[in-house]
Amino acid sequence: MSHDAAPNLDFAGTTPYEDYVQADVLTHLQHPLSDDPGEMVFLVTTQVMELWFTVVVHEWETAARALREDDLPVAMDALRRSARELEALNASWRPLAQLTPAQFNSYRSALGEGSGFQSAMYRRMEFLLGEKSASMLVPHRGAPRVHAELEKALSEPSLYDEVLRLLARRGHAIPAEVLDRDLSQRYEPSEEVERVWAGLYGAEDQDTELMRLAELLTDVGELVWRWRNDHLVATRRAMGSKVGTGGSAGVSWLEKRARKNVFPELWTARSHV
Repeated sequence: MSHDAAPNLDFAGTTPYEDYVQADVLTHLQHPLSDDPGEMVFLVTTQVMELWFTVVVHEWETAARALREDDLPVAMDALRRSARELEALNASWRPLAQLTPAQFNSYRSALGEGSGFQSAMYRRMEFLLGEKSASMLVPHRGAPRVHAELEKALSEPSLYDEVLRLLARRGHAIPAEVLDRDLSQRYEPSEEVERVWAGLYGAEDQDTELMRLAELLTDVGELVWRWRNDHLVATRRAMGSKVGTGGSAGVSWLEKRARKNVFPELWTARSHV
């Protein structure tokens, strides 16, 4: 490399990279509460997960807004990006997946009442998937901004609600009780919606915009299911069936979550094609 091609190393203040990425802030947000050297990887991995939650929420909100505006290319680009991001998020379990009970116990007490169950950004992800629950706002009453953001997300259409509204606008028989449902409640599967998806999947022309949207949603649904299962396996290895951190039900609660599919009719419709 010639001298002329050397990077500029002389800056009056912080570097432009630092100004943009805020790396100094990010790398000084780790404050372990135990002397165990393994706590650092647990803490950093959890923080990385929170960052991925933030990106995925951004993508799904982008997709929902685009669907509302009948802009499928923008919506599908956001869903496609989110699938790659979910793959990276799911890989975050790898540093934690082989914790022995003794290793986890060495700093578990430092968590106190803390639990991933209390993650506001993960809750926004769940709300966007149609997993609504007003009771999940309760832990955030002491943080007005976070509580307000969750309250807004609770009352807004989920990503799947926007998909079903799009199908209705395209002439598909989505029932009124699905379109006009109470958006603050968990989405419940509909046989009529299942029939619409079965009709699309059974159609002669499989290379349609709606079919490509359906398969992207299925990719997302599969990766969410894998996230839940990887969480379950990591927890089983680290603590067996003990009560989870923060008083959660631990493995039994995770097992229940892992059995559920998001965008449920996209999965059950396949049995009727």
